[in-house]
Amino acid sequence: MSKPEFVYVIYIQAPCEKVWDALLDPEMTKDYWGRKRNRSDWSKGATWQHEDYDDPSEVAIAGTVIESERPHRLVLSWARPANAGDPDKVSRVTFMIEEQFGSTKLTVVHSELDDEMLRGVSAGWPAILSSMKTLLETGASMPMTRQRWKGGK
Repeated sequence: MSKPEFVYVIYIQAPCEKVWDALLDPEMTKDYWGRKRNRSDWSKGATWQHEDYDDPSEVAIAGTVIESERPHRLVLSWARPANAGDPDKVSRVTFMIEEQFGSTKLTVVHSELDDEMLRGVSAGWPAILSSMKTLLETGASMPMTRQRWKGGK
């Protein structure tokens, strides 16, 4: 039996390069991703961490960069640090960024999910990506995503 996946598509009035940067730039992610930053050198095979902006010892998610093709495709393994050694608890996120009619189409496919992670990302990705879109289009993220999230809220 195959594991479930979550797919989210959003259109953003910004160039592909700006969308790519927004996913990786810690000064941007802290504003739309619950005071978190993504840390890596983003080369294929590199490790990456989704960590607290103010306390990098608090790592929420960790993984490996599987593919990195700036500014169009980024594929990451994704697991809570305590579960990183359990293949059944490691999922995969694919960001596909493409120009479409003068805007950017961002497709996020989060696959190989267990039930717990599916519940979390089903609530998380829409809020995070909507706030990223708002930040890129207006210069300010949504207030709900500027604060630390506890328990998924």
